[in-house]
Amino acid sequence: MSGGAAPGANAARYLIEADARQFLHQASSTPCRSAVQAAAGVWVEEVGGRRFMDFHGNSVHHLGYAHPRLVAALKAQLDGLTFSPRRFTNEVAVTLARRLAERAPPPLGPASKVLFAPSGNDAMEIALRLARVATGRFKTVSFWDAYHGAGLAASSIGGEREYRAARNGPLLPGTEHVAPATCYRCPYGYPERAGRPVLELCHMVCASFVRYVLEREGDVAAVVAEPLRSTAHVPPPGFWQEVRAACDAHGALLIFDEVPNGLGKTGRFFAFEHFGAVPDIVVLGKALGGGILPLAAVIARGALDVASDLSIGHYTHEKNPLLARAGLTTLEILESEGLVERAARLGEWALARLRKVVAKHALVGDVRGLGLRLGVELVRDRTTKIPAGAAADRVARAAFDRGLNLSVAGENVLGLSPPLVVTEAELDAAFEIVAECLDAAGSSRS
Repeated sequence: MSGGAAPGANAARYLIEADARQFLHQASSTPCRSAVQAAAGVWVEEVGGRRFMDFHGNSVHHLGYAHPRLVAALKAQLDGLTFSPRRFTNEVAVTLARRLAERAPPPLGPASKVLFAPSGNDAMEIALRLARVATGRFKTVSFWDAYHGAGLAASSIGGEREYRAARNGPLLPGTEHVAPATCYRCPYGYPERAGRPVLELCHMVCASFVRYVLEREGDVAAVVAEPLRSTAHVPPPGFWQEVRAACDAHGALLIFDEVPNGLGKTGRFFAFEHFGAVPDIVVLGKALGGGILPLAAVIARGALDVASDLSIGHYTHEKNPLLARAGLTTLEILESEGLVERAARLGEWALARLRKVVAKHALVGDVRGLGLRLGVELVRDRTTKIPAGAAADRVARAAFDRGLNLSVAGENVLGLSPPLVVTEAELDAAFEIVAECLDAAGSSRS
């Protein structure tokens, strides 16, 4: 930016163009759409003063942006210990590890072991390496359309085309994939009723196929999955219990990726607590840093502490006290303000309200969610369920212009993921914006 002040009325455009010049370009990141100068709660302020509600937030803003208690805690930590060199420990990091283990249900629980990492992608790398050491195997089974990070290992087990492009060269060997449990558009062709599976017809074939692959492969180290996907598909009753049983039967570990939806987003501290199945390893991230600092964590059964002769997560800032303070204070705020329980109560109201506001629109095929992870799936026709991807993009762009930032998850799902501090009035205003944008996009079914 050459050291000069950006011109007044064109400040945002100036920054966007400077950003495009300075940064490597990549999908969904650079070039940018706007420039931000402030953020607090659910609100983000652009350079130039326009404010909008952020119902995307890259899933980091569970507490809302710039939570005053977290800001104060980090300022206080900066006046104390700011770094912990390798082979040293500190009270903040140890306390955070203990608190995370204590929040995990058995057979995880207080005896669990923890490692910290600077991102969810790095934490997933730790989980995969630990599974290899613990089982002596290297194969994985994961789900198409899932996202676990953009690194080589994470994109190998992930199932999104954007991260698995052939021109990037070979991915990791042994990363097998199966179809996800997406009941609204069952990949196996079974019907659904009101967005839920007809179990007496499908007999949960999606879970049976995981067992089939584990049996046929015979030497899978781990099944890796998001218990709830960003497209807000809620799995059929008993699905994760059956996958858990299949893992146990065939000696595979179960790794749950809770990077976007853990820490209360779904109305439970861990999303997997809704489904009656506990993993061997769980990965947390994004919101663990309180929307201010990058922090992720791996929580593993104590019996998996079997790699003491290897470096499976050798990060310079592994026990950084400032990062740990962000995580510890985030946990304290979630508990003291009852935000997890609030997400459960408010999420139930929000889903019903969202359905009422948008269900009349012909583009809307399904409205679903759990807690404050909500999704509106757009289709060209409700009978054929052909995805309306272009319409989803138009709605998202129009919503942004009207003061609401949301995501397009998958090809055609409007993703709404507000912070846990969002109000009913803010939710209502956001849903009305979505409805207005659906009206505007309704003339086209593409």
